[in-house]
Amino acid sequence: MNDTTGEAPELLYQGEWLRMVRHGHWESCERTHGKDGLAVLVIAVTPDDHVLFVEQYRVPLGAKTIEMPAGLVGDGDDGDTLESAARRELIEETGWEPGRIDVLLVGPTTAGMSNERIAFARARDLKKVGDGGGVDDEDITVHSIPRAQAPAWLMQKYAEGYELDLKLWAGLWMIEHNPDGTPAD
Repeated sequence: MNDTTGEAPELLYQGEWLRMVRHGHWESCERTHGKDGLAVLVIAVTPDDHVLFVEQYRVPLGAKTIEMPAGLVGDGDDGDTLESAARRELIEETGWEPGRIDVLLVGPTTAGMSNERIAFARARDLKKVGDGGGVDDEDITVHSIPRAQAPAWLMQKYAEGYELDLKLWAGLWMIEHNPDGTPAD
């Protein structure tokens, strides 16, 4: 990626998953794995009106987090799409398979620090196909929480010391709304 001067950024560090670059005086981090720094977050509600959350330890935070299922687009598959990544991650992490995926919105997560963009995807018509828990060493715990109780449950987890992904509240709102505020179909 070139900066506004048209010059290539200076490479400061290259790792397996990330690289750090400098554009003039500005330092930032770029994803090197997957498609253009793209990730997908899956908003999923079971047929009995439970919201699916995942819990896992995150090394950069040194703490357990509560998140919605998510993952990189293009993680091991160059033909990956937002929809196929959302489907794969939901099944791997929660054991629920969506009948339909609607991509709602794509945007940056931390625009001043990283090139990462995340897509919000709403999963519909879920069917239980496995236990979830992630792949390899992800060690994910699945939480299925009644939708009406989800905000209070999240705040209880926060009080217990869990880190909460702030995108959770956007995800909860997008269960019933499209990004433009119209009702979800």
